[in-house]
Amino acid sequence: MIKHFLTTEDWSQQDLHEILDVAGYLKQHPLQNHLQGKSIALLFLNPSMRTRTSFELGMQQLGGMAIVLQPGKDAWGIEFEPHQIMDGDAEEHIIEVAGVLSSYVDMIGIRAFPAFQDWSFDRQDQTIKALAAHASVPVINMETIVHPCQELALMMTIKNHLKTPKKKKFLLTWTYHPKPLNTAVANSGLLISSKFGMDVTLLCPNEHYLLDQRYLAAAHAQCQAHGAKFEVTHDIEQAYAGADFVYAKSWGALPFYGDPAAEFKQRKAYQHFIVDGQKMALTNHAKFSHCLPLRRNVKATDEVMDADYCVALEEAENRLHVQKAMMLNLMNQDVMNLTSQNN
Repeated sequence: MIKHFLTTEDWSQQDLHEILDVAGYLKQHPLQNHLQGKSIALLFLNPSMRTRTSFELGMQQLGGMAIVLQPGKDAWGIEFEPHQIMDGDAEEHIIEVAGVLSSYVDMIGIRAFPAFQDWSFDRQDQTIKALAAHASVPVINMETIVHPCQELALMMTIKNHLKTPKKKKFLLTWTYHPKPLNTAVANSGLLISSKFGMDVTLLCPNEHYLLDQRYLAAAHAQCQAHGAKFEVTHDIEQAYAGADFVYAKSWGALPFYGDPAAEFKQRKAYQHFIVDGQKMALTNHAKFSHCLPLRRNVKATDEVMDADYCVALEEAENRLHVQKAMMLNLMNQDVMNLTSQNN
């Protein structure tokens, strides 16, 4: 059976621990040859800086090769839905794309944001599922409606500063942005923090900004399994009080999904959710992070971004290390013995 990295919901905490342990080793010893002769095709349907750079460089540092493709730009447009009469812009179907790429490369990564038209459809994550269904090599999620690579980088950062994440208070706070954004990183923030047994608090302006019930339920169940707490609040001071780690992200209100003008009428009243020094002072000397990119003095103030407690750049760097470790795992490298054999 082919092992994919589509969502951390499919991976045990122990499996993720092993990847993070190897990532820690690779951070100290970046140049390896464990994937010499291997290759990965990276399909970018949406823009990227950190994801593209870290995967290209990471594969190179492991001795392999990365091929970047942008369907609709430097590669043919792709149709992902089954049984379509292809008389639109797409020139080939994912069935052929997956088959051809699987014959060329050893892994395929895809970045495909939702269409922001119909959440009942987008929440099914059909684009990456179609690729995984027709590929005969491992498929990696470089962000769709979740962002599991970002999850690994976040948890590597949390573990570095909090050591044992279990029962530490993790605050996922909504923050302002002038337009509605993907919920992927927020969904993932809930998944990974609860997977590692943290006490998780979700702060958002009102019920319209609640995340999809699937991720709320998963976070609740995972916290419960670890004897940890999961709560949702709209009270800023209550949410920040005693937090050990603050993670900020903006996302769109799902009841207004596909209607940005109506959604803006909701969000424009909540610019005060910006992360600032006054809010951070309520925490338990918390670290602050964000997946980046971040609009300064919109999502978080200069004071926060320039503070010693801001670890956003560290999290961004950790993308490189965790993705290398994850690719080694998918290529059936003995991740448990990788560090010992080099000591």
